[in-house]
Amino acid sequence: MSFVADVSCCPLCQSVDCFIYSSDKRRQYWRCQQCQLIYADPAALLDAAAEISIYQQHQNDPTDQRYRAFLNKLAAPLQQRLAKTGLQGLDFGCGPGPTLSLMLAESGQQMSIYDPYFADNPQVLTQPYDFICATEVIEHFYQPAREWQLWLQLLKPGGWLGLMTKITDQVTDFANWHYKNDPTHVSFFSSKTFAYLAKRDGFTLEIIEPDVILMQKIAGNVVSNVAG
Repeated sequence: MSFVADVSCCPLCQSVDCFIYSSDKRRQYWRCQQCQLIYADPAALLDAAAEISIYQQHQNDPTDQRYRAFLNKLAAPLQQRLAKTGLQGLDFGCGPGPTLSLMLAESGQQMSIYDPYFADNPQVLTQPYDFICATEVIEHFYQPAREWQLWLQLLKPGGWLGLMTKITDQVTDFANWHYKNDPTHVSFFSSKTFAYLAKRDGFTLEIIEPDVILMQKIAGNVVSNVAG
């Protein structure tokens, strides 16, 4: 699949059935009619240096019990659904202070981490996984179709995808929604977006909380040619 930066082409499903949805002082936002993704105008996206300078301000401390409690909103229900310990998991977009990977390793799973800025090890993107986690990550993707296709290739049939991101279902005033004010937040998902992906690509879907999403790849849904 090729990916284009055309503002009117959805960066997730590639549909051209998109329209200007909202705007603020910084940028415009578009909405896809097909998958319901809301995305920031590509002209307003930060360059890598500006993006990483913001990420370096994050205080993700593995010893912070409040941060662990936040991540446990995903870790706990995911662990309940994993068949056993000793499974191969990937914490994708782990950030400057990997913590979820430590929590899951403490629970008996075998964890790898990847982050394009803080753990850039492409080798971990060449092996299959029983589960993949991305906490407060997918809203940062400029071209979410790229990462989604990678996850499809990395995830074993029957494997789990665990996500945390604030979905737009209950947002009645997007222009004043605090979550989109972070300049590194550029892709905004709804339950309909995840339902579209689940139906298209063969997943079950559970929305555990307004910001916790679990998807299981239906056994027999195999994608070959893992990309590095």
